Amino acid sequence: MLLPLDPTKKKEASVSKRHSAKYKISRRLGENLWGRAKDPVLRRNYGPGQHGPAKRRKLSDYGLQLQAKQKLKGYYGNLTERQFRKVYTEAVRAKGDTSENLVGLLERRLDAVIYRMGVVPTVFAARQFVNHGHVLVNGRRVNIPSYSVKEGDEIQVREKSRQIAMVLESMQNPERSVPEYIDMDAKQFKAKYLRMPKLAEIPYPVMMEPNLVTEFYSR
Repeated sequence: MLLPLDPTKKKEASVSKRHSAKYKISRRLGENLWGRAKDPVLRRNYGPGQHGPAKRRKLSDYGLQLQAKQKLKGYYGNLTERQFRKVYTEAVRAKGDTSENLVGLLERRLDAVIYRMGVVPTVFAARQFVNHGHVLVNGRRVNIPSYSVKEGDEIQVREKSRQIAMVLESMQNPERSVPEYIDMDAKQFKAKYLRMPKLAEIPYPVMMEPNLVTEFYSR
């Protein structure tokens, strides 16, 4: 007779699976996508799988465009193609440069803002943090990671959530500095979103090429 799986172990296995999948993205791209010291790509600079160690081939123009898209999409928590395409479509419709609009809209996602505030260690953790209802926007709880914040919006960690070990560790030992387009009040666990940033202002640890993403979708 098979015994039912311990729900605690099932949860741990699920978390472990998501954690390892996250780093597969950076290994597949061959870059430390989030700039973390513990990223395995620093030790194994080749793709996952049995063919990973094989020499990387020179990419075609299409390959470079696809890689740029995968890199940008992966950075924001490995969005689905449908989610990413939706952001791109909005960027095309907006006034101004589509490439700048694209990264600016991605930075307006609530999970991205939480990540930039430094209250969580990864953008994956930020998505889960928002999903679980730990975040307030202008005093109201919002649990949609893709929620688009506006200029002047106040984003705050709920008082009951400030004692979560992950949050305390992230705030006490920050891995990243808060960018200038976010006004952070660390003591109150809150920030004000000042404006949509330009590409040059976004603290990507690797080179992002949204212009190639635009070329990819314009084919």
